[in-house]
Amino acid sequence: MKAHKLARLALLTALALIIFIIELRIDIIPIPGAKLGLANIITVYAVYKYSTKETAMIVFARVILGAVFGGNISAIMYSMTGAVFCLTGMLLVKRIVPLKFIWLSSIIGAILHNTGQIIVAIIVMRSLAVISVYPFLIITGCIAGAFTGLCAQFLISRKLPEKENKT
Repeated sequence: MKAHKLARLALLTALALIIFIIELRIDIIPIPGAKLGLANIITVYAVYKYSTKETAMIVFARVILGAVFGGNISAIMYSMTGAVFCLTGMLLVKRIVPLKFIWLSSIIGAILHNTGQIIVAIIVMRSLAVISVYPFLIITGCIAGAFTGLCAQFLISRKLPEKENKT
């Protein structure tokens, strides 16, 4: 991997991590486990702009570092399972959803992320009672997924200025 590409991936990972850490401090959704998922903007962007391997590197690094910096190592099982479900779903949906509708990919990813986390919660808590929260997570996940998907779609469709030639 070239240094330039590695630097871009590191920058995207750092940006996703910063967004994730800031979002940990924002508690506006009163449903247990529900978040805006703003760091997913970077994931959706990466799914459509980078290879599967490169996107997975960004996501897994963010999940691990997010747990470390967020001070909740036990959250790795929930976050990693949700991230694997989400990333797998978005990579599959990418094959059929055109670039102008990537917000749909983000919604599918949000639903799968919540599904993965609920599965882990059922296993960890050894109780099906957590399923009672699932419908609310799906609703908030669809709304947040649409928002993050639209943000990523905007970023992808935006033309960045060319570098100036300094000769």
